[in-house]
Amino acid sequence: MTKTCDVWIGEADHRALMAHLYPGDRDEYGAILRAGIVDVGGRLRLLVRDIATAKVGVDYVGGQYGYRALKPSFIHTHITRCRDERLAYLAVHNHDCDEWVDFSPIDVESHERGYPALRDIGKGVPVGALVYGRRSVEADIWLPDGTRAKLGEYRIIGQTISRLTARPCSAAAPGSAYDRQVRMFGKTGQDILARAKVAIVGLGGVGSLVAEYAARLGIGELILIDPDEIEDTNLSRVVGATAADVAARRRKTAIAARLIRAANPGVKIAEYPVDVLDADAAAALKSCDYIFLCADSMRARLLVNAVSHQYFVPAVQLGAKIATDDRGALVDAMSAVRAVRPGEGCLWCNGFIPSGVLALESKSDEERKAQAYGTHEPNPSVITMNAIAAAQGINDFLFDYLGLRETVGDWRYEHMHFLSRKTMKVVPRREEECSDCVQRYGRGDALRLPGVMAKISEVQKPSTRKPWWTNLMARFGR
Repeated sequence: MTKTCDVWIGEADHRALMAHLYPGDRDEYGAILRAGIVDVGGRLRLLVRDIATAKVGVDYVGGQYGYRALKPSFIHTHITRCRDERLAYLAVHNHDCDEWVDFSPIDVESHERGYPALRDIGKGVPVGALVYGRRSVEADIWLPDGTRAKLGEYRIIGQTISRLTARPCSAAAPGSAYDRQVRMFGKTGQDILARAKVAIVGLGGVGSLVAEYAARLGIGELILIDPDEIEDTNLSRVVGATAADVAARRRKTAIAARLIRAANPGVKIAEYPVDVLDADAAAALKSCDYIFLCADSMRARLLVNAVSHQYFVPAVQLGAKIATDDRGALVDAMSAVRAVRPGEGCLWCNGFIPSGVLALESKSDEERKAQAYGTHEPNPSVITMNAIAAAQGINDFLFDYLGLRETVGDWRYEHMHFLSRKTMKVVPRREEECSDCVQRYGRGDALRLPGVMAKISEVQKPSTRKPWWTNLMARFGR
């Protein structure tokens, strides 16, 4: 097998699966995983949507050739569900080993007897197997084109992100520029950063700071998304912007790219000077390892929130807010860091994507004026508050993405209020039937992302048709 396939799973699901496979008796257990399917530039990524544990003696019985095997009726129930919902089918069992694991010859023979038929029943969905050690995983995935793939990386995504492979891997030697960082998180940590693909949505006051921090950390690939040109009112807070950029009407993505290359000439950069709902920009997001949401539009929140739950891409929403009363007196000044993970921290559930504002954003300036909405007034913005959000957000990324700390306690948003000098740890809510963190969870390419259009000009063009968000709100009861 020369192809590789990545498997991503939520932390809670991984913990539940390992508790089933390793209850402490050193015996063998089985399960079936149903997984969303993602094509990332020709490389397969499978997202574990749910787990069906097999009960010993009922679903996982004595095998004709090996020790135990999944019962045919149990297999049939789940392969047909996978076929109908366009999900990959993955059979699971464990071996009594630790950092090294592989399929036994009996395992491989059973795959070659059974998986051609399962692939036919699945009618185009990948089928295969995972074998687990306590700290290792290997895969044998049978693809619709007749080829097979082994595991590239098994990624566990929760508050922190950790990784398993079939056997320990060596890290590439980092450059001398990162010597002080390597002293903190080692060559392996720096190698993980060098292979990371990170998106920054919004290159304004917060996003420009995140761009420089990311470049200096040594992140290998950066996706920059922002449709705006720099303006003179941006110069007080957009890092790297100059008056000459304003005169030249330079794009914020171009200014950020210039800043990044000055800090790290070796970084790979892709610029998308378009609305985040542009089809190419949205496709770039689903291929990322992490997303920094630094735009203040509801459209951006809508899309990034969906990508995080549907494609298992960890994200964080960063921003700062200044509030005044009717007399203009300052009543609040705060920075926010809101982490979003598959099934957790959903911006829909917590009211951070108001449908009224989302609807307003879909209209042209002419339509807003005609309906007496007025034009949007810019929010106050100060670089120091932006810097707090940016630094906290990328520091969390560093510790979480490299697995430098363990998951501690409940999920939390962080709201830093500067007038009172208080940091609030807010526990996000979760709605049982949420359109994003429940219905979209791990569906991958089986669902369309909300609002995405082939040409973003079609979203903004006045039309007699209902705008794109109308059907979305009706469908999900928003």
